[in-house]
This record gives sequence, C-alpha cells and structure tokens, in this order.
Amino acid sequence: MEWLVTLVGAAVVLVILRDVFHTLWHPTRHGGLSRFVMNLLWRLSTRGRKGRRAAGLAGPVGMVAVVATWACAMAVGWALVYWPHMPEAFSFSGALKPSEHSGPVDALYLSMVTVATLGLGDIAPSADWVRIVAPLEALVGFALLTATVSWILGIYPALARRRALALRISQLRRAGPPAAHLASDAGAAILDQLAADIARACVDFLQYPESYYFHDGLSDTSLALTLGYAAEVAEQTRRTGHSGARDAAAMLAVSLDDLATVLDERFLHTRGTRQEVLSAYAHDHRSR
Repeated sequence: MEWLVTLVGAAVVLVILRDVFHTLWHPTRHGGLSRFVMNLLWRLSTRGRKGRRAAGLAGPVGMVAVVATWACAMAVGWALVYWPHMPEAFSFSGALKPSEHSGPVDALYLSMVTVATLGLGDIAPSADWVRIVAPLEALVGFALLTATVSWILGIYPALARRRALALRISQLRRAGPPAAHLASDAGAAILDQLAADIARACVDFLQYPESYYFHDGLSDTSLALTLGYAAEVAEQTRRTGHSGARDAAAMLAVSLDDLATVLDERFLHTRGTRQEVLSAYAHDHRSR
C-alpha cells in the first residue's frame, strides 16, 4: 500500500511534467491542463455585467492560475511520494519528534521546501533512494520556474505581433479603397508583407495557443475585429488589373485560409468556411 501511494504521487508528477512539456515545447490540438484552465476562465469571463473588463484579465489571470496549478500539483505529487515512508526514510532535527511530524502535512511541507529549493534541513532524507529523489524534485522545481519565465517571454511578444498586425490592417482600411492604392508595385509589396505577418500570427497561435485567450479590446489593435477587412482587401485586389497585386492578394488569401484553419481546429470548431470562421472569431472576442 505504501508503494502504491508513492506510485500515485509519481504519476501526478509525470502528468504535470507532460503538461508543461506540451504547453511550452510541443503544443498540440489535444489541449491539456493549461488549455483547460485558460479556456474555463475565458468562458467564465462572459458572465456578469462586467464581462468585457473580466475578459481583459482572463489571459493574465489564466497564466497565473496555470502556473499555480502546476506548482501545487507538483508539490502534492512529491508529498505522496514521501509520506508513506515517513519517518523511517528521513532524519529529523533535534527540535522535532519523528512520530509527531510524519503526517501528510509534514510530507507536503517537505515537498514545498524541496521544490522551492530552500533546503531548510529540519527534515532531511536518510534512505538512499530518497536522497536521490529529493534532489530531483529540486531540479524539477527549478525547471518549473525557468519554464514559467520562458512562457511569459514567449507569449507577450506574440501578443505584440498580433496587435501590430491588427493595427496595420486598420491603417489600410483608413487609407481608402484597396483598389485605389494597392493596384501597384508598392501595393503588392504591402500585401506581401501583410500575408507574411498573418502567417506569423498563424504560427504564434500554433506555438502559443494560450495567447488566444488574451482579449485585445474593441480598438484597432484587435485582430479578431480587423481580419474581416483583410479578407475584403484580398478579394477586391484580386480583381484589379495589376498582375503583381493580384498575385500578392492571392498569397494573402491563402494566409487567411491557413489562419482560419488553425483558429477553427484549435479554438472555434465551427467546421465552416473561412468567412464563417473569421466571423466566429470576431464574435467570440467582441462578446467579451
């Protein structure tokens, strides 16, 4: 029974490590704990009269909740590894009585001290296998801290690129009818760059799917509310007489198709056309 509890704790640790791995280094469409937490907070942000303000906090609060879930589950998992083997596998300082400090709370305390790399030493491993396992927990705790920092440093630049793309599309809209100023070599270059930026946004949604749950407001920096105009630009420019602009518009349309496919497969699940997916994306963010 003791080793069964230990195996359960090890399984919890492995599940959390798998979630960290798939969140940061190998994102998949199958989701995981982090995606579940982010999506739950995103859906909850629609409730109440202050849904829009709550949506602005859904992404940052979701990241904090995910990291806290990782840390707490990790600490509980390692505590389950230690608890069945206390006190015989550990040495205690003179101020502590082993028989009085061998419960689940003490195991959780030891786990939290170890994962935080504090090393207070009042309870220390004495059995050979625990002396190997405990440093591994400290390494996992350090890796979790590093993973959190890398996650933050990855998502916020992706958000900046997305908002810059939305602002660029808004600027095109304010510049006037696309057929009037994009049917030229300069216009073709603008459309090529726009297609490249949309492709980059597509990669960002694949690499950092949690960035979807960051609300960009209802301004010109909201990609959800400006992508529809980018699709209009592509369709109108493809009907112009300038061959370079037509080719660039075709590339823009393909980039929009790819982005719509990613949005639909990962988040919206409409199984509709590009226009339907972009409309669903705009509705999902406008309603918040």
